[in-house]
Amino acid sequence: MDLALAEARAAAARGEVPVGAVIVRDGEILAAAGNRTLELNDPTAHAEVLAIRMACAAVGSQRLPGCDLYVTLEPCPMCAGAISFARLRRLYYGAGDEKGGAVDNGVRLYTQPTCHHAPEVYSGFAETEAAGLLRTFFRERRDTIEPGQG
Repeated sequence: MDLALAEARAAAARGEVPVGAVIVRDGEILAAAGNRTLELNDPTAHAEVLAIRMACAAVGSQRLPGCDLYVTLEPCPMCAGAISFARLRRLYYGAGDEKGGAVDNGVRLYTQPTCHHAPEVYSGFAETEAAGLLRTFFRERRDTIEPGQG
């Protein structure tokens, strides 16, 4: 999770929402990424999706069985779906997301009968630090917007 937090901090430094993700298999890091939606002009360039793409390229497969994903924020519906389709074994996430999450909040994708694969889910890893990064990022953004602009 430390590397995922480092990716989140790097994303914040680029002006991106501070979310970081890391995929590990048998103790080996296959991929690490942070959000790049603004940089790439791509609404799908969430940390989880980028990490899944990198890990799939590294192993030469569209599936990642036996792999674990560490991410600083509860995945959104798009990312939760990608995690399912990639057949990731475990999902470890930091901060919950009441508004945009899709694992323990919102649609709770992995509990739906239409979900093809549900990873083991573990929440609350480095939750205080992950949530703090997000709060600080959005507070600073609000503070820089002049009244009447936002």
